[in-house]
This record gives sequence, C-alpha cells and structure tokens, in this order.
Amino acid sequence: MPMIYHLAAVALAPVFFIQGKYVRRVTRVLPEPDGERAGTAGGGSRLSVLIAGDSAAAGVGAGHQREALSGHLVAALSARHAVSWKLLAQSGDTSAQLLARLRAEPEGRYDVVVLSVGVNDVTSLTRSTRWTGNLEAIVRLLRERYGAGTIVFSSLPPMHLFPALPNPLRWWLGLRARRFNALMAAFAGGQADCVFLPIPFPPATDFMAEDGFHPGPQAYALWGRHVAEAVGAGVSARMRARAGAPGSGPASPG
Repeated sequence: MPMIYHLAAVALAPVFFIQGKYVRRVTRVLPEPDGERAGTAGGGSRLSVLIAGDSAAAGVGAGHQREALSGHLVAALSARHAVSWKLLAQSGDTSAQLLARLRAEPEGRYDVVVLSVGVNDVTSLTRSTRWTGNLEAIVRLLRERYGAGTIVFSSLPPMHLFPALPNPLRWWLGLRARRFNALMAAFAGGQADCVFLPIPFPPATDFMAEDGFHPGPQAYALWGRHVAEAVGAGVSARMRARAGAPGSGPASPG
C-alpha cells in the first residue's frame, strides 16, 4: 500500500470519523428485495449454485430478486442447465460474518459458489492479513462442507466512485477497496478451483441505486451476465477435463 495511504489514515482520521458518521446519518437504508432465495429453473445438465455474501449479493438496490444478481444469474444459466440454486446473503456482513453464516448452514453440494464480499470489510477497517485469512477459511469450508467445484470471487466495486461518499473518505475507501481486490485476486490466482472476476461497472450514476452506495438494476444485469459467462467457461473446462481423463465416460457438469 502506498505510504500516502498510511499517512492519510493517521492525519485524516478525525475527518474520516466525522464524514463516516454523516454518511450513516443521511444515507437512505434500502431493504433487501422480496423474492425467492432458493429454487430450480431451466432444463438440461444439472448445475447447483450457491450465491453468498453481503448486501450486494442480497440484491439491495433492486426492486425484486429477479432484478438482482441472483435473478439475472439464474436466468442466464437456466438457458442451458437445470439450475438448483440458493441465496445466502445478509446486508452488513463482513468476510468474518459470512464465514460464520456458512458454518451455521446445513451441509450441501454445490457445483458453483459465487461470492460477493469485501465492501463491509473495507468500511469496518478489517486488516489486510485478516481479510486474506478469512478468504482462505471460506474457501476451505466451501470445499470441505459444500464440495464446491468452482468458487467465483466477484471483485469489490469501485468505491472511489460511490456518490454517497464525500471526499476524502471516498478516495481513501477507494484505495482500500483496490488493495483488497489485489489481495483477493492474488489469493484466487493461487487456487485451482477459484476465479477472481473483475466486474466492469461503469462510472455512470444511473447504474447505482438511489442510495448512491449499492448497484442498481442495470448494474445487477451486467454483473449477472459476467458471472454467468465465467461459470459457463468453468463448466465447459470441467467437461473437457473429464472427457480427457483416462477411463472417463460422458461428462456431466452436475
């Protein structure tokens, strides 16, 4: 992390504290949208999907789950697969809280796990070492308890562009978000079953929800398409690997 980041954290701490209190006071708190959080859709080869994480995973900023990440992702995947899916997400969850939530869930089997986590770690000042350690623990749990085949880490959004945040707080949190993205990418890059997926959210404010902090429906649509493409590529790669394995029969991603 550049030295300017550490200097700013000390020199501007009182400003960040005041601005943080102001943002919490004036920013509208949006609810998690209505809609199913588990189900089945489509036809074809079977594919089980878990979507887990924070308020963005939960769809805050969308009017209904069908307009959120889960709705767009399931709609895209169900064009080629019989998708069984579950959404496990809670507004405000940090990586540590997501880990605890996953530990409390019944065991299951998922071909794909899509994770959205990190924004609350940025704002709650989770240390970099704790962040990386939590990612390692989450992946280990997903492998051992949920038999996860592919784990997709969605990148943190561009917090330096969030309209709800005043400067210099916006700038500083943006630095932290970029740092956490770099750590997540490095961790995922060292795992054969993990994918770090940068989401190209545009800077246009009409892609943001009315609170200036969460994705809006257009952003969720873009996000869902990108995740579906990454999942599709991963499923195809597993099918090719199984087909090429000695003694293997016809491959199925389910």
